[in-house]
Parts: sequence; structure tokens; C-alpha cells
Amino acid sequence: MPSVVMKFGGSSVVDASAIRRVIRIVAAERDRGRVPIVVVSALGGVTDRLLALAEEARLGHEAEVESGTADLRRRHSAEAAPLGADQDASLIPAIESQFAHLHSLFQAIEDCRAAEPRALDAIAASGELLSSRLVAAAMAAAGLPAVWVDARDVILTDDRHTSAAPLVTEIAAATHARLDPLLTAGSIAVMGGFIGRAPDGSTTTLGRGGSDYSAALVGAGIGADEIQIWTDVDGMLTADPRIVNDAEVVPHLSFAEAAELAYFGAKVLHPSTIFPAVSRNIPVRILNSHRPEAKGTLITADPPRTQRSFAALACKRGITILDITSTRMLMAHGFLRKVFEVFETYETAVDVVTTSEVSVSVTIDDNRRGADIVAALLQFADVTVEEQMALLAVVGDRLTTHSALAARVVGALTAFPLRMVSQAASRRNVTIVLPEASLAPAMVHLHRELFAVSGQTR
Repeated sequence: MPSVVMKFGGSSVVDASAIRRVIRIVAAERDRGRVPIVVVSALGGVTDRLLALAEEARLGHEAEVESGTADLRRRHSAEAAPLGADQDASLIPAIESQFAHLHSLFQAIEDCRAAEPRALDAIAASGELLSSRLVAAAMAAAGLPAVWVDARDVILTDDRHTSAAPLVTEIAAATHARLDPLLTAGSIAVMGGFIGRAPDGSTTTLGRGGSDYSAALVGAGIGADEIQIWTDVDGMLTADPRIVNDAEVVPHLSFAEAAELAYFGAKVLHPSTIFPAVSRNIPVRILNSHRPEAKGTLITADPPRTQRSFAALACKRGITILDITSTRMLMAHGFLRKVFEVFETYETAVDVVTTSEVSVSVTIDDNRRGADIVAALLQFADVTVEEQMALLAVVGDRLTTHSALAARVVGALTAFPLRMVSQAASRRNVTIVLPEASLAPAMVHLHRELFAVSGQTR
């Protein structure tokens, strides 16, 4: 029977009213003849609250931890009643058991004044375990054949806690073993996103925002007909709507365009989501749970041809530039290898790279190991650091075949202080680095220059 993976983010399951909308959306999809597999995030704000409580525990703030945990317990129990989910005799005991486990985790952190990654994963995973049980029980109370599935039985990972890598072959086997019988029976599997299980049985997470990734991995594992990402916007937009108030929905994107936009900061989609879908050529659709009638954005290998020159803009704040100079070694064999070995050692990804006669400039968006990286680079080069920078990317498949488009992008920004300009070998994006203070006016100006009022790219 045809299947569809439907992922609902935290804003789509924030409370009982939102969960009722989810139930209606899932029921409508089932009425169209496809068996849904539902992947849900934690209730809106819960993961942040859990990790904040872990920090309170590390600081020894026992009263704050007790109060915060009690609030979360009351919230989940309170949302169950109006949904009829408390009719499931196993739900309330499961909630109580999960909070008892949380209590022991927080107590261990308080005792040793340290929060190890393994413990943080177990704490963060509680949000998805609770929400998925709640949503499954609510669907069953509404008359849908919903079955709760522990995501850790399906998403198998390595043991890199807080940012685990999925074991794709093992996940494929697990999805067939655990989900195929449910699909055959016409049952709706409901599971949490973001979480998995390491080979030693411990709970892992795929990193923040990883629920999209979970949905894509499940979709690829079972060979779903479609992967749907339900969020609180109408689809992928031509720019960040918090900056550009007339940004419009992009109806179709290629896999490559969507991957570039996600990597360069489009918040609607987790950067890793596209790759499992690409591997099985499964369409991905981004939809709005608050406006399910909206058509959203469809992402496929070969979208319909349009006259648009560009797909969309994306941006990242909090960028750091490192200028690395060594007149003695720059042109010497092995210099670039030494530079990038430093970033590998400190597990820090590089976004943009440019070179000149005397320096190599790179950008990073994770500066947690910045001091260590600079210290290591100073062993063989001079280093200048610029913080509070931003990255602005223009993405579109037509950039690969129309070289004048890149010049048009840069030419539109001559009034702004551009620090770096890069176009990758794929030529699918033009990336600009500029001061963070200039990002908003630059994005507004560029959007106006590249996109007509009608929504058609010039």
C-alpha cells in the first residue's frame, strides 16, 4: 500500500488545539489512500526547557529543577485530557515513568556537577518520547488506528552523543522489520523525531532540528511515496520572512537547490533532510499545518522548468572569518592540508573558502572551538579574526549555465561592504560574506533587485 511520512514540528504540536489539527491532517491523508507514518517533534519549547533544566542541575539549583520538571509533567498531563488521550490506560503511567527517569538523570548531574553528552541526549530525547506517546494516544482516541513506535528501535546510530550519525543500512533493515507489518495492517505508526539508539543501547540524538532528518531516514528506509515536512510557514520562501516582508513561496525546487538553501540557513528544512530523499528519489513536500490547504513547496529531482533565474535567498548570522597568512608557506606543498587538518581536529565545519596571493580566508558558523583553532593555526601562520559577520547566499540551478547571473548578484550589492564573495564548483550558489549589521538591508535590497513584485524572478 502507498505510504507517506508526515513530520510535524514543535509548533505543529504545541498544545491540544494544534494536535487536533494534526489529527485532521493525518486522517485526510489516510482518506486519500496512503498509509501515514507520523514523526513528531517535542511539544513546542520542551526541548529547550529540558536542556535549560540540565544546566540548572549542573549548577546545583535543585529547587529550580524540581519546579521546572513539575511544570513539564503538568503540561503533558493537561494536554492529554482534552484530547481524550488519557483514555489510553498506558499513557499516564508512561508519562510518569519518563519523568521518574528524568528525575534520576537530573539528580546524577546535580551530584557530580557535570552534564555528560550521554546524559544530555537522554534528557533531550524525553521531549520526543513524551510527545509521540501523547499524539499516538490522541489519534487512537479520535478513531484512527495509531500505534506508538519507539523511534530508538528504528533510528540506529553511532555513539557520538548530541550529534550522532545514522547507520543507514541498519536503519533500512529496522524500518522494514518494525514498520512493514504496521503498513500492511493499515496502522498509523507514530514516533518521535531527533532521537536514536547507539550500538551499546544508549539513547542518542541527531542534533537540534534532527526531526526532519529522522523523517527522511524513515522515508528512505521504507521507500515512501512522499516525505512531508509540516511546519508553521507555507513552504520554502524566496527569503527569510523575518527580514523580507514580501517574500513569497517557491512552488518547486530541485533537490540540489533545497540542499543549498538548507545548508546556508533556510530554517524551514534541516540541511541533512534532502540526502536520504535523493538516495531513493522520494519527493519532499514542505507544508503549513496551520494552513493545510496551502500548496506548499515540492522538492524533486527534476522540477518543472520555469523562467525564474534564481530560486531563493538564504542567510546565516554569527559567522566568523579567519584570515590565515604565511608568506613562507602559502605556496608550499601541504600548506592547505595543514590548515584544514586543524579544523578537522577540532571538528569544526568550514562554510566558505577564498584564497589570494598572500592569504586563505575561511568562515565558520560554530565558534565554540575558535580559540583552540586560532592557537593551532598560529603555530605555522598569522591569523586575523573577524566576528559578527553574516553569510548571504543566492541559490538557483540556472546559475550553473548562465554565468552573467553571478555578476548580476554581486553588482546589485556594490553599495554594501562585501568581505568575501564565493561561487562553489557546482555554480549553484553565489555566497556573500558581509558584516552582520549590513545583512538585513542587503537582503531586502537584493530581493527587490532579483525578484519582481509579482513573484516571478526577473
